[in-house]
Amino acid sequence: MNKPQILFVEDDTAVGNLIATTLETQNYQFQRAKNGQQAVLDALSCRPDVMLLDLGLPDIDGIEIIKKIRSWSNMPIIVVSARSDDRDKVAALDAGADDYLTKPFSVDELLARLRVALRRVRYDSQRTGDEAAVYRNGGLVIDYAAGCAYRDGQELHLTPIEYKLLCLLAKHTGKVLTHNYIISEIWGTASENMSTELPSLRVFMATLRKKLEPDQSHPQYIQTHIGVGYRMIQSNRDSEG
Repeated sequence: MNKPQILFVEDDTAVGNLIATTLETQNYQFQRAKNGQQAVLDALSCRPDVMLLDLGLPDIDGIEIIKKIRSWSNMPIIVVSARSDDRDKVAALDAGADDYLTKPFSVDELLARLRVALRRVRYDSQRTGDEAAVYRNGGLVIDYAAGCAYRDGQELHLTPIEYKLLCLLAKHTGKVLTHNYIISEIWGTASENMSTELPSLRVFMATLRKKLEPDQSHPQYIQTHIGVGYRMIQSNRDSEG
């Protein structure tokens, strides 16, 4: 297998050097861009596996870069930014980012987020038409053709909304989905009416987790990002089949 190729976009010298050293010590291949224009060109020419993206660049705002790349590529984009407001996180994730890491960050957390993104890349590349009909993530199995879901071999008795929520999260495993995105996908609600559906989303998510998570204090599958949304966690005990 070829080594993963990482493109990181960072104009701050100190942060850029930290990221470069971190990737180098982990034997990742990487390329660095210091502005948005170079980032888009490198994404087109190098076809990286994952992008690490700062939002506050000197020429183009990072949100615009996400939108440009999403018009032709589905590669994971992890935002690494000093912007910590929930509105900035939601804007980046709604634009198509997969994850959001706030500066200052720990090296261990950056590497953990990167491993999740790369597992998703490997999973997507290995799926065939037959495999795509059945989703497997640790002990969770979704049989799309039958419309059934199982945890550790036991069928989960889900309502139609719970099943749709589970399938949506599974489709984007490893990616943070914002409340707005989930509501629009499940209920087809216009953006101006999102706030009225948010309590319903929280209720359905709570009942889904009760059925899915053996120990809700230590979730194995659905992670909450407070004020932002939810993510399906990629299990470390993925089934081989």
